Amino acid sequence: MYTFIVILILIVCVLLALVVLVQNSKGGGLAANFSAPTQVLGARQSADFIEKATWWLAGILVFLCLAATISISMSRSTAADPMNTEVTTTGDYSPVQQNAAPVATPDAE
Repeated sequence: MYTFIVILILIVCVLLALVVLVQNSKGGGLAANFSAPTQVLGARQSADFIEKATWWLAGILVFLCLAATISISMSRSTAADPMNTEVTTTGDYSPVQQNAAPVATPDAE
């Protein structure tokens, strides 16, 4: 699932880059190529379409990024976490008993 979402993110990124590159920051771009504003894709209609496409693609990109994050967190929660293991012991492990008498040290000669 994560791989599919990443592929969709890459496709949306390429489309978003193409749509942004078609735009012109001074109001030209694709809209400047059409001289008659009454055409089907006239100057104003193409600018509106490109702006709406930019916003839609940006929204889809945000949604896909959130979906990828959720997908990663869900896959990690279901997998066994190697850092969260409990050690279980079987048998009687009592501490070592101390001798009452001190250990004799050899005399230094």
